[in-house]
Amino acid sequence: MIRLALTGSIGMGKSATAALFAARGIPVYDADAAVHAAYAPGGEAVAPVEWAFPGVIGADGGIDRIKLRNKVAKNPEAMKKLESIVHPIVAGAQRAFLAKAEAAGHDIVVLDIPLLFETGGDRRADVIAVVTAPPDVQRQRVLSRGQMTEAEFEAILDRQAPDSVKRQRADFVINTGFGFPYAEAQVDEIIEALRTRLMAATEQDGTCGKSSSIPKPPASIPDRATAS
Repeated sequence: MIRLALTGSIGMGKSATAALFAARGIPVYDADAAVHAAYAPGGEAVAPVEWAFPGVIGADGGIDRIKLRNKVAKNPEAMKKLESIVHPIVAGAQRAFLAKAEAAGHDIVVLDIPLLFETGGDRRADVIAVVTAPPDVQRQRVLSRGQMTEAEFEAILDRQAPDSVKRQRADFVINTGFGFPYAEAQVDEIIEALRTRLMAATEQDGTCGKSSSIPKPPASIPDRATAS
């Protein structure tokens, strides 16, 4: 089973791209959804986060993310403490997802992880796909939502690895700047490429009589899957 890590900076279209994989029957693990579940009433992170940051539980019994954000904003030590609580919980959810997908016989899974490189999640993936778009498109998408100021947008960018660095470290680059029909074609090509490599690895196993790792693609799919 190939573990394809999918990442991308804010406003690049990563969630919409993950949905394209899901629509093609590829199981998708959503790291953000796992965090939300951990913070929800009865979630695994509620008690330890409240213990570490008293007063962050909301009226519904779950973690109030605004209260929590106010506790850790601009406080690197507090953020490290929070990550030490949440990351193991999310990692456990990811392991459960992978075990379930493998038991079901899936050949490819997608790990949708926004801070993939920042948290070292790339080490647990077989291949990496980065979703990108031109900076002006990214900015317009984010600010048009009306959910954050330009200063808040810039602050988020400062916490994320630069898009150029992510693209350099990727095996595949999906450009959503030309519209999602174009992105769909790229997704189809990536799935085909991975299944071709998986088939080659399986045939090699049969020929050699021993286990072989999935060959890492040499580069992004030419032209269609590279950013301009």
